[in-house]
Amino acid sequence: MTLIQILLLIFFVFAVVKAFVQFRAGDIRLLGFVYWLAFWVAAAGIVVWPDATFVIANKIGIGRGADLVVYLALVVLFFSVFRLTAKVEKQKHEITELTRTLSLKENK
Repeated sequence: MTLIQILLLIFFVFAVVKAFVQFRAGDIRLLGFVYWLAFWVAAAGIVVWPDATFVIANKIGIGRGADLVVYLALVVLFFSVFRLTAKVEKQKHEITELTRTLSLKENK
């Protein structure tokens, strides 16, 4: 095992522990914890068995394993940005509604 693999695995363990601490504190829900756990375990699998990405990529018609990892990372990032944007918009709407309600109560 190379030095970079060891360092990445240490980071992945740290990330899983951090996610678990956030779950226990109530900062993230069970589904969020399971999502991050699966993500970091998959990342560790790719680090430990990098040739697996090549095999999977060839089976689905992608030339290189690195390309597969990049495509998957982009999909996960775009989906995460979409979800975060939707949550921010929902919170903005809720704040606007609360502000209106409080303003109407104060003016009575």
